[in-house]
Amino acid sequence: MKKILYTISLVIGLTTIIGCGAYSFTGGNTGNAKTIQVDFFPNQAPIIEPTLSQKFTQDLQDLFTRQTNLTLVNTGGDLHFSGEIVDYRITPMSATAQQTAAQNRLTISVNVNFVNTLEEKDNFEKRFSFYYDYGANQQLTGSVLETALDEILERITQDIFNASVAKW
Repeated sequence: MKKILYTISLVIGLTTIIGCGAYSFTGGNTGNAKTIQVDFFPNQAPIIEPTLSQKFTQDLQDLFTRQTNLTLVNTGGDLHFSGEIVDYRITPMSATAQQTAAQNRLTISVNVNFVNTLEEKDNFEKRFSFYYDYGANQQLTGSVLETALDEILERITQDIFNASVAKW
């Protein structure tokens, strides 16, 4: 009797999960989309960090290919991302008693144009931005710059993912 109840419960559970075919363990719902196109994001900010455009574009492509079943294409993607890096700014955040900066903040902003060729209502153009604080006695080079870019771009690309396919 217990085996029969267990089997029935298992069949009902599996049927329910299979019936919810659009469910994704990553939180993204790509609908009927099969392909994704991520154009190169040029750096149009007043301050140019030479590696930023390539790193951002690659990070965005990697996030979508890792967390969805979409195939990356060069043209004609069902989901299409384009845009530009519009701000790369360093600002002092807090002062010391000697009236010098104790901490600086690097802020990066990216303007993103998202087109879903299958669901036009999902299209958007938005600005995504994030920052990284570091000590004023540190130079924004080497490992400090790498850490800052990693943290900022991880947050921005995740925000883009959430806005486009996770609908957060």
